[in-house]
Amino acid sequence: MGRWEPNARERLVAAAVDLFAEQGYDSTTVSGIAERAGLTKTTFFRHFRDKREVLFAGQELHSRILADAIAAAPPSATPLQAVGEALDALAGSFTDGQQVFAGRLLAVIAANEELRERAAYKSAVLVGAMTEALLKRGAPDAVASLAAELGVRAFHSGFGRWAELDGSLPDLVREAFDEWRAASAALG
Repeated sequence: MGRWEPNARERLVAAAVDLFAEQGYDSTTVSGIAERAGLTKTTFFRHFRDKREVLFAGQELHSRILADAIAAAPPSATPLQAVGEALDALAGSFTDGQQVFAGRLLAVIAANEELRERAAYKSAVLVGAMTEALLKRGAPDAVASLAAELGVRAFHSGFGRWAELDGSLPDLVREAFDEWRAASAALG
């Protein structure tokens, strides 16, 4: 593949996930990722700050999708209904091609403490984006925060299932969200 061909960002992500799975995160270099993608190291740094960020590149987009969907939810929607709308929008933004990488991505993150910490940070950012959007809709702080936490937990549960199973990410996330809602109701 030539350096001028489109989708450099996606090629870098695919190359990074492949290399991290093959040789481990610590043994993979930015130069190796760029070479595998058929690109230069300079091109890598046009898209990502470092090799860790290649795995978390969608954080800003995901935050925006969640916040926008909550803002667009009908005025009568409860905080949990608005979060459900946001989860539907986020899950719908993933492609079938991304499912191929999902399992390897989760395995790479699970095997590296630095990446687990970065994943926790990403989760906190997503919770913050949803909480802020719910607060703008008038939800009380504790309600907004809890609904957002529940939503992110449900998304991660559904994403984990999607990585292991054939199926629709939106359906799996919605199923996980229903389970988390039922679990919270059972708390009494």
